[in-house]
Amino acid sequence: MGKQKRTPRKHAIRNLPQMSTDTTPLKTGSLDGEDAVSEAKSRVVDMQRLEQAVREILAAVGEDPDREGLLETPRRVARMYAELFSGLHDDPRQYLKKVFTEKYDEVVLVRDISFNSMCEHHLLPFMGKAHIGYIPNGKVLGLSKLARVVESVSRRPQVQERMTEEIAHLLESELDAKGVAVVVEATHTCMTIRGVRKPGSLCVTSTMKGLFRTNQSSRTEIMQLINGDRR
Repeated sequence: MGKQKRTPRKHAIRNLPQMSTDTTPLKTGSLDGEDAVSEAKSRVVDMQRLEQAVREILAAVGEDPDREGLLETPRRVARMYAELFSGLHDDPRQYLKKVFTEKYDEVVLVRDISFNSMCEHHLLPFMGKAHIGYIPNGKVLGLSKLARVVESVSRRPQVQERMTEEIAHLLESELDAKGVAVVVEATHTCMTIRGVRKPGSLCVTSTMKGLFRTNQSSRTEIMQLINGDRR
């Protein structure tokens, strides 16, 4: 008999389904609210594969994944990743559907929206605050929805530059706003706890759309409102 042709490993990994094959019912009665949410999110990722990967990492760095203190670590880490990357399975546009008709055409700004995200280069967290402003075009959005958009977009592996641009593009396209401004300030642990090790450093990115990009006075106004008395 001839040798059976094997599928290349790289191709096999790329085409694995995202949905978990774990059909064990959720036992939310024994979990608190946060754990129950995390457990529900874990149903859209391959938890078994994640746990196996964590065991491999522990063994690769010279640890014993079977020692007492590490026995539950793979499961904990798998659930953590399911939570931290939950934005991959969430469409942020859903939070921009409910709007209210208002004759208001001045700046709307929500400052200091806290977030936590994950650098896709080292899989280390970056965290900080997002400032979102827009000039309505006959439609205004519930303020909490801006925070929900940030939360959804931030929970995925990415770079800060893309996160900033994506939030701005969403608001511009979904709200048909006259202008959109997004400024993100974050500390990146990939450069504070490893490598160059510069704690206290801050990365600032901004994206301006519409009037905030084409009109200098509008741009100046939004930046003054964002900075406020913080400088």
